[in-house]
Amino acid sequence: MSKNLKKFGDFLKSLRIDKELTLRQACRLANYDPSNWSKIERGILPPPSDEKTLKNWARILGIAGNKKQIQEFIDDAKIAQGLIPQDILSQDILVERLPAFFRTLRNKKPTKKEIDRLIKLIAHS
Repeated sequence: MSKNLKKFGDFLKSLRIDKELTLRQACRLANYDPSNWSKIERGILPPPSDEKTLKNWARILGIAGNKKQIQEFIDDAKIAQGLIPQDILSQDILVERLPAFFRTLRNKKPTKKEIDRLIKLIAHS
Protein backbone atom coordinates (compact mmCIF):
# COMPACT_ATOMS: atom_id res chain seq x y z
CA MET A 1 0.00 0.00 0.00
CA SER A 2 1.38 3.37 -1.03
CA LYS A 3 1.64 6.12 1.56
CA ASN A 4 -0.15 8.50 -0.83
CA LEU A 5 -3.03 6.05 -1.38
CA LYS A 6 -3.43 5.66 2.38
CA LYS A 7 -3.26 9.42 2.93
CA PHE A 8 -5.92 10.11 0.31
CA GLY A 9 -8.11 7.27 1.62
CA ASP A 10 -7.93 8.64 5.16
CA PHE A 11 -8.76 12.11 3.86
CA LEU A 12 -11.72 10.81 1.84
CA LYS A 13 -13.04 8.92 4.85
CA SER A 14 -12.68 11.95 7.14
CA LEU A 15 -14.59 14.14 4.67
CA ARG A 16 -17.38 11.54 4.46
CA ILE A 17 -17.60 11.20 8.25
CA ASP A 18 -17.51 15.00 8.73
CA LYS A 19 -20.47 15.19 6.35
CA GLU A 20 -22.18 12.52 8.51
CA LEU A 21 -22.59 10.14 5.59
CA THR A 22 -22.33 6.39 5.85
CA LEU A 23 -20.26 4.73 3.18
CA ARG A 24 -23.39 3.43 1.48
CA GLN A 25 -25.09 6.85 1.59
CA ALA A 26 -22.05 8.50 0.00
CA CYS A 27 -21.95 5.81 -2.68
CA ARG A 28 -25.64 6.19 -3.47
CA LEU A 29 -25.19 9.96 -3.88
CA ALA A 30 -22.07 9.47 -5.99
CA ASN A 31 -23.43 6.52 -7.96
CA TYR A 32 -20.28 4.60 -7.02
CA ASP A 33 -19.66 1.00 -5.96
CA PRO A 34 -19.44 0.75 -2.12
CA SER A 35 -16.84 -2.01 -2.27
CA ASN A 36 -14.52 0.13 -4.41
CA TRP A 37 -15.12 3.24 -2.28
CA SER A 38 -14.23 1.22 0.81
CA LYS A 39 -11.03 0.01 -0.86
CA ILE A 40 -10.12 3.61 -1.72
CA GLU A 41 -10.70 4.70 1.88
CA ARG A 42 -8.47 1.85 3.08
CA GLY A 43 -5.72 2.76 0.62
CA ILE A 44 -6.03 -0.48 -1.33
CA LEU A 45 -7.41 0.96 -4.56
CA PRO A 46 -6.50 4.29 -6.18
CA PRO A 47 -9.21 6.92 -6.56
CA PRO A 48 -10.78 7.42 -9.98
CA SER A 49 -8.82 9.57 -12.41
CA ASP A 50 -11.89 11.11 -14.03
CA GLU A 51 -12.11 14.76 -12.93
CA LYS A 52 -15.89 14.84 -13.43
CA THR A 53 -16.24 12.01 -10.90
CA LEU A 54 -13.84 13.69 -8.48
CA LYS A 55 -15.69 17.02 -8.76
CA ASN A 56 -18.93 15.19 -8.02
CA TRP A 57 -17.34 13.59 -4.96
CA ALA A 58 -16.11 17.03 -3.84
CA ARG A 59 -19.67 18.35 -4.13
CA ILE A 60 -21.12 15.41 -2.20
CA LEU A 61 -18.46 15.73 0.50
CA GLY A 62 -19.09 19.44 0.96
CA ILE A 63 -16.04 21.02 -0.67
CA ALA A 64 -17.66 22.07 -3.93
CA GLY A 65 -18.11 25.75 -3.08
CA ASN A 66 -14.42 26.60 -3.22
CA LYS A 67 -12.53 26.16 -6.52
CA LYS A 68 -9.16 26.06 -4.76
CA GLN A 69 -10.29 23.29 -2.41
CA ILE A 70 -11.80 21.32 -5.31
CA GLN A 71 -8.52 21.56 -7.22
CA GLU A 72 -6.57 20.46 -4.13
CA PHE A 73 -8.92 17.47 -3.76
CA ILE A 74 -8.36 16.53 -7.43
CA ASP A 75 -4.60 17.05 -7.07
CA ASP A 76 -4.55 14.83 -3.97
CA ALA A 77 -6.38 12.12 -5.93
CA LYS A 78 -3.91 12.41 -8.83
CA ILE A 79 -0.94 12.22 -6.47
CA ALA A 80 -2.47 9.14 -4.83
CA GLN A 81 -2.60 7.59 -8.30
CA GLY A 82 1.05 8.48 -8.86
CA LEU A 83 0.11 10.99 -11.55
CA ILE A 84 1.11 14.57 -12.22
CA PRO A 85 -1.98 16.81 -12.47
CA GLN A 86 -3.05 17.52 -16.07
CA ASP A 87 -2.83 21.31 -15.74
CA ILE A 88 0.89 20.91 -14.95
CA LEU A 89 1.44 18.41 -17.78
CA SER A 90 -0.22 20.77 -20.25
CA GLN A 91 2.50 23.39 -19.67
CA ASP A 92 5.40 22.30 -21.88
CA ILE A 93 7.91 24.58 -20.19
CA LEU A 94 7.15 23.04 -16.78
CA VAL A 95 7.26 19.47 -18.09
CA GLU A 96 10.63 20.19 -19.66
CA ARG A 97 11.99 21.16 -16.24
CA LEU A 98 10.44 18.35 -14.20
CA PRO A 99 13.50 16.05 -14.41
CA ALA A 100 15.70 18.73 -12.80
CA PHE A 101 13.04 19.36 -10.18
CA PHE A 102 12.80 15.64 -9.36
CA ARG A 103 16.59 15.32 -9.11
CA THR A 104 16.63 18.29 -6.76
CA LEU A 105 13.99 16.65 -4.58
CA ARG A 106 16.11 13.50 -4.52
CA ASN A 107 19.15 15.53 -3.44
CA LYS A 108 20.93 14.99 -6.72
CA LYS A 109 22.63 18.05 -8.03
CA PRO A 110 21.06 19.48 -11.20
CA THR A 111 23.34 20.83 -13.89
CA LYS A 112 24.12 24.55 -14.06
CA LYS A 113 22.06 24.77 -17.25
CA GLU A 114 19.06 23.20 -15.47
CA ILE A 115 19.41 25.57 -12.51
CA ASP A 116 19.58 28.57 -14.84
CA ARG A 117 16.46 27.39 -16.67
CA LEU A 118 14.60 26.90 -13.36
CA ILE A 119 15.60 30.37 -12.18
CA LYS A 120 14.42 31.85 -15.47
CA LEU A 121 11.11 29.99 -15.20
CA ILE A 122 10.55 31.14 -11.61
CA ALA A 123 11.46 34.74 -12.49
CA HIS A 124 8.85 34.79 -15.29
CA SER A 125 6.06 33.21 -13.23
